[in-house]
Amino acid sequence: MKKVKVFAPASIANMGCGFDIIGFTLDEVGDVLEMSVEDGDGIEITNDTPVPLPIDVEKNVITPVVRKFLDIMDRKALVKVHILQKIYPGSGIGSSSASSAAAAYGMNALFGYPLSDEELVECAMDGENLASGGYHADNAAPAVMGGIVLIRGYEPLDLIKLPVPGNFYCAVIHPKIVVSTKQAREILPKEVPLHDAIRQWGNVGGLVAGLYSGDISLVGRAMKDVVAEPYRKQFIPGFDELREKLLGAGALAMNIAGSGPSVFALADRFGVASRLGKIMKDHFSSRGIDFESFVVKVSNNGAKVLEED
Repeated sequence: MKKVKVFAPASIANMGCGFDIIGFTLDEVGDVLEMSVEDGDGIEITNDTPVPLPIDVEKNVITPVVRKFLDIMDRKALVKVHILQKIYPGSGIGSSSASSAAAAYGMNALFGYPLSDEELVECAMDGENLASGGYHADNAAPAVMGGIVLIRGYEPLDLIKLPVPGNFYCAVIHPKIVVSTKQAREILPKEVPLHDAIRQWGNVGGLVAGLYSGDISLVGRAMKDVVAEPYRKQFIPGFDELREKLLGAGALAMNIAGSGPSVFALADRFGVASRLGKIMKDHFSSRGIDFESFVVKVSNNGAKVLEED
């Protein structure tokens, strides 16, 4: 195969309590790349979207992903990438991971699908490292594999796909304020008190149990973060007030999406999720903050080929 058009979805990391170890995929929203390979050696990236991206290929997350794939394959090639659709960087819904996952999946398609999903996630993690200075997979794994993914361990990488409830809807809003992943990580404490760690472990266990049992109420109760959220919520205007409104309107849970500034709320019905989305819009509009918002189903679908030649 010489040319492929590939999609990788937006994703939300952490699900509250699952800092760096759990993420899930959003339906319909994501990145689209057109990729081709030719004889030669190198990478060319063209941005065909209005989203501002680095001109220098060395600063684009796609580059280390492509190189990692070629290193694994022990191959050389001239890889040309056209970015056709792009999540806005710093949105908190997996902008870097969508590009990284799409690049990894596209390379795999171009070379006849030699690598497993786990190996593609490892490739995508090289892009995440460039973006945030860490090899984490809580966005990259769901962007490649779809659904809700638990990273049981990183050494070696051990990925577990968790059940997605059929009635699982997400309202997410991206206020147009910039919070870099590096900034959001630097603010976190280096050590966690034991009593907080115990609460977080209990919530992670409850979240996994709720997903496997289909107990949506348990999922909502478990999605509480006592490790990162207390420090990161300062970046989001009126965070506590917004949470109170959303929970009062029927949200199962409301959390920061990844490192922020996006926030999301989960519901067991589309109508409720739509109502939550309106509350989010009103919240940021009243503060004069522009935003993007989505109300979508939590998806089982990961990266996929849209066209091939």
